[in-house]
Amino acid sequence: MASNPNPIFISSDSLHSILSHSTLIQHFHSSLPTVSSAINTPIRQHYSLSPSSSLLLMPSWSSAPSLPYIGVKLVTHFPQNSTINLPGIHANYVLFSSTTGQPLASMDGTLLTLHRTASVSGLASKILAKKNSKILIMIGAGALAPHLIKAHLSSNPSLQKVIIWNRTIKKAIDLAGTLQKSNELKGVSFETDESLDEIVPLGDIISCATNSETPLVKGEGLKHGAHLDLVGSFRETMKECDDEAIKRGRVYVDNEAALVEAGELVGAFVRGVIGKGDVGGNLVELIEGKKVGRKDCDEITVFKSVGSGVVDLLAAQLVYETCMKKNKC
Repeated sequence: MASNPNPIFISSDSLHSILSHSTLIQHFHSSLPTVSSAINTPIRQHYSLSPSSSLLLMPSWSSAPSLPYIGVKLVTHFPQNSTINLPGIHANYVLFSSTTGQPLASMDGTLLTLHRTASVSGLASKILAKKNSKILIMIGAGALAPHLIKAHLSSNPSLQKVIIWNRTIKKAIDLAGTLQKSNELKGVSFETDESLDEIVPLGDIISCATNSETPLVKGEGLKHGAHLDLVGSFRETMKECDDEAIKRGRVYVDNEAALVEAGELVGAFVRGVIGKGDVGGNLVELIEGKKVGRKDCDEITVFKSVGSGVVDLLAAQLVYETCMKKNKC
C-alpha cells in the first residue's frame, strides 16, 4: 500500500461505512495466523493525570511486509464526565508507515475498539459454538452490546432469537427495540428479561460485556453444548462468571494476556479450579487448527478475551486500505 503524502482523518461516519463485523471477522481469520507473530505489542503505558483521570498509550508495530504499519491507540479516562453528560472514555487511533515513519491516518479509536472486540468474539463463536445455535443471550446493554450481537449473528446464521439482560432493564428494552427495527437484522427476534438465572439455561451462546465484580453467569445453569463468551473483565477483581462455569467448560483465550489479567481465570488458577495447562488454546491456534475446538454437541466452551494491539492494528489496516482503495474518506 503506497504512502499517502498527507495524513487523512477517517471520520466516524466513514469508519461505519467501511467496517462491517463480517468483513472484519474474515480479515482476522485470514490475517492473524500469518502476521500475529510479526507484530510487537509492548505493555501499555498508563499515566495518572489526576486522582480520577488518566491517559493510556498503546503502541504496536509490524515487521511483516504485508502489514507495513505502526499504530498507537491513545485513550483518556475521565469518569467524572458522567456529571456533564459526556462519555468517560475517549480514544483515537493513529496509523504510521513502518517503512518511512510517515503519519498515514487517524480515526475514532473507540469505534475501532468496539468493532474489533466484537469481531474477535464473533470469530471465536464461529469456531467454538454449536453449528445449530438458536438463542443468543446478551448480558449487558452498553456500547459494546449491539456490536457483539451483530458479530455473533454474522458468525452464526442459525441464531433466531436474542434475549438481552441488563441491571437497568430500560437500557435492555431500548436496545432490543432499536435492533428489532434494523433492516440488517430482519428474521431475528429480540426480547428482554429481568431474570438472568432463568434465561442463562436457554442460551446456546451467552455473551457478557459488563464491568461486574460479582459473577453473573452461574455454571450450574449452563446447558449442555453452550458457548460462553466473556468480554468485560480486564482486572483480577472483575469476573462475569463463577468457578463452576470455568470448571464445566473447555476454556480458550484470545491471547496469553488473558491468563494474567482476567479475573475469572486468575481466580480459578489461584483456587485450583483449573490450571493454566488446562486452557485449550488461543484464537490463533484455533484458526490454524493447532488446537482442537469443540469436540461434540454437548461440550461447553468458554472464550475469554482481553484485547490486544494486534487486532487493533489489523482493524486499522482494513479501515485505512479500504478507505484509500475505494476513496471512502
